[in-house]
Amino acid sequence: MTDSLHQHAEPSSNQPDDNELGKALLVGVLGGVLSAVGYVIYRRLPDEQRDRLHDQVRTVVSARINDLRQNFNL
Repeated sequence: MTDSLHQHAEPSSNQPDDNELGKALLVGVLGGVLSAVGYVIYRRLPDEQRDRLHDQVRTVVSARINDLRQNFNL
């Protein structure tokens, strides 16, 4: 009878640890909160600053795309 109790008390190796699930949930919630705060800040920017931000993002993205194209010979 004690063997059956020990079998149920041991965690299964294919189930994730509760601590890991808690960490993943915390990271997800924090990511959502930070993105919401960033959006609120972005919406309050004047149009001129938004346009500059758009230009900077386009420049960085196009540079990264060019790097990837060079690396993969596309």
